[in-house]
Order: sequence, then C-alpha cells, then structure tokens
Amino acid sequence: MELDPILLSRIQFAFVVSFHAIFPVFTIGLASFIAFLEFRAWKTGDTLYTQISKFWIKIFAVVFGMGVVSGLVMSFQFGTNWSAFSYATANFLGPVLSYEVLTAFFLEAAFLGVLLFGRDRVPQGVHLFSALMVALGTFISSFWILVANSWMQTPVGFELQDGVFHVTSWITAIFNPSFWPRFFHMGLASLLTAGFVVAGVSAWYLLRQRDVVMNRKALGTTMWVLLFAAPAQLVVGDIHGLNTFEHQPTKVAAMEGVWETERGAPLLLFAIPDSANETNHFEIGIPKMASFILTHELDGEVPGLLEVPAEERPPVGITFWSFRVMVAIGMVMILFALAGAWLRFRRRMYASPLFLRGLSWMIPAPFLAVVAGWFVTETGRAPWLVYGVMNHAEGITPALTGGMALFTLIGYIAVYAAVFTGGVYYLVRIVRQGPEPADATHAPAHAKRPLSAADTWIDDAAVSGERS
Repeated sequence: MELDPILLSRIQFAFVVSFHAIFPVFTIGLASFIAFLEFRAWKTGDTLYTQISKFWIKIFAVVFGMGVVSGLVMSFQFGTNWSAFSYATANFLGPVLSYEVLTAFFLEAAFLGVLLFGRDRVPQGVHLFSALMVALGTFISSFWILVANSWMQTPVGFELQDGVFHVTSWITAIFNPSFWPRFFHMGLASLLTAGFVVAGVSAWYLLRQRDVVMNRKALGTTMWVLLFAAPAQLVVGDIHGLNTFEHQPTKVAAMEGVWETERGAPLLLFAIPDSANETNHFEIGIPKMASFILTHELDGEVPGLLEVPAEERPPVGITFWSFRVMVAIGMVMILFALAGAWLRFRRRMYASPLFLRGLSWMIPAPFLAVVAGWFVTETGRAPWLVYGVMNHAEGITPALTGGMALFTLIGYIAVYAAVFTGGVYYLVRIVRQGPEPADATHAPAHAKRPLSAADTWIDDAAVSGERS
C-alpha cells in the first residue's frame, strides 16, 4: 500500500495544532484572571486574592511550559512537510510570525519571571504590572497568530508573481476580512476555557469543604465572567459564521450539510453525510432555519457543495460534526452561566451539590469545544492552504515521501503523549494538594484528611496516575 505524504502531513499538522491549541487558549484567559486577582489584591489589600493568585500562577506556569514545548516544533513542520508553501508565503508569514516572537513572546518571557519569582522581591505594584504585561503578551501573541491564520482563510493585500506571494498592502493583509470576528471569537473562547476550569476546580473544592472562603470568592468572580462571555460568544460566533458564509461559502455548506443549492435550507440537528453519493442519510432538522440564520430570510439561498468540483470540497463528515460538537458545548456553557446567575439570585450557588458537581464535570468541555472549532476552521478550508489560491498538493515538500511523513507522525504522537501525560499528572497533583493556607505554619484539619476517588474526573485522573 502506497502511503500518501499529503494526507499524512495533514494528519500530522492537525494533531500538533490540536494538541498545542488547548494550552494557549487556556493560558490567555488564565493570565487575565491572574491579572485581575493581582489588581484586586493591590487595590483592596485583601490577602485572599493573593492566595487565589498564588495557586493559579502555579497552574499557569505548568500549562505555559507545556504550550511552549508543544508550539516550538510547529514551525519546523513548515520546512519539513510544507516547504513549497513556506517559500511561497514567506514574504507575509515570515514577518508576521517574527512579530509574534518580538512583541509577545519576549514580553511574556521577561515578565513571567517576575510574576513567578518576584512576589516578595519587588514592590506589589511592580508585581501587578508584571501580571498585566503577561496577560497583554498572551493577547498580542494570539493577535499575530490569528493574523496569519485569517490571511490564509481570506487572503487579500497581495499579488502572485511566479508562484510567490508579494504583499501589496500590509494593512489590508493584516486586517483581512475574517480577522476581527476570528480574533474576538478566540478571545472569548479563552475566557470561557479559563473560566470553566477555575469554576470547575473551585466547585470541586467546595464539594469537599476545602478552603471554602477562598473558593467561594474564586467561583463567584468566575461566574460573573461566564455570565458575560458565554452569551457573548453566541453573538460573536453568529457574526463569525456570517463572515464565513460571505467569504467561504463552501465551508459553510459543509458545516450545514447542504449539497444542493436551495432556498429555505433546514438546520440539520442530525445527519450522516455521504460524500461518495453526495447526500445525507437520516436527516433530522428544523425547516428553513439554516437559511434564516445565514441570510436572515426564511427563503434565503444557501449555496451547496455541488457548486464546486469534488476535489475542491472539504471533508464533509468531520466539518459537519465538529461544528455541532462546538455549538452543543457552547449551548451547555450558556445554560451553566444562566443557572449560576439564577442560583446566585436564590443564594444557593455555593450550596447546590448538583450545580457544583456539574461544574466540575465541565472542566474538559471548553477544550473539546476549542479543538472542534479548529477542526471546523481547518478541515473546512480544505483542500486549500491559502484559500482559493494554493492547495495542499502545491504546498507540500516535493521530496517528502509517505514513509517519512508516517515516521515523524508516530514520533510526534509518542513525544506529545509523554508530555501530555506528565503535564496532566503534575497538574492533578497541584490541584489535589490545593492552595497554600493563609497561615502556612498550620494547615487546616480538612487538608490533612484523605480524599475519596469518586464523583469527578480530577479524582479519577489522580487515582489512575498513582496506580500507574
């Protein structure tokens, strides 16, 4: 059997990007949360904010390190697997990725040291400033990365000469048509990811009556953020979808499972797309709703996948179901945010075991939503590297063989599995150990009793790690 280097290279890049994406999306939101805690501690003098911040800085440091390790190798793939693409787009992507390093990574690296080790060595205002700079650095980093990705989705501001992209307008290329919706969509995803992790861990502690005052404050603060961010993501996601419908209608057709151009297209809740026969099986949908969402008219026209040749269509099944996973998790997030607001109003938010247990189970949910969203974005763009201009076959390294691609793919899977397993095991240990008590000379009695391995994924992960 002959191995396809294009397919294997796509799988490899998808694996690396999916693995890496879950770390920065968490640290971007967590850095903002830490900066808020440091500001409140500086403003009010309340040491409880400092105690919460110290605990989450530990988590941030581990996840940030995992993100750096997993992200460093991504750039190598451009040269090893996609050298033709790298050469053709170097005039734009080269400077953009360099700007990310110069403006964001150096900023984060410099002030992260102060944030981690300078609490008792610098004035409190300087420590607060370092937290703000780290948070700013994470958003600057996401700015440049999304500039690069958005330009590949909606390329403008260039001319093609002898197969090489030459920038004609940097402003137009940087602020391309899909950049702002994508940037705000990712920014809210970061707040939601960090918010549900902080809320879930705080809920896990409250279920066990550990550090009750501290975790009530952490949970209460986070639920206000989620109450804003979860519904806002629905609005921004709709804007992003309309933008995609305008510039990448084939991607939207795959997301909605629309094969033939039609008016009054239904919103499919369930279907099994069949690319070979260009149809769907077992459709369950809401009549006319897809047209209404995309065109704001019940009889609006939605272009179908058959409008383009088969070789220019994305893999419909993956795109279709990834979109539904992302949206479903988003709706569950909104329900939790609204439930939290209702329970807060009833003064039961901290005393509802069902709600707290649900929050603890929601910890993995935003990560699944982020990965599903990236699948929609990237598989929906296929077969294009630069949408409508350069496809995968034109961007692959000419000398790359299927065997070489398979060898590196296996290597990445093995190494990343070790990094992920070690990192998660260490994070679980930090969570089980808990924050430092306000008075470090004597821990409260409840911190000394053994924990039961039940009810939440944190317990299960910890028990599994100890048994292994």
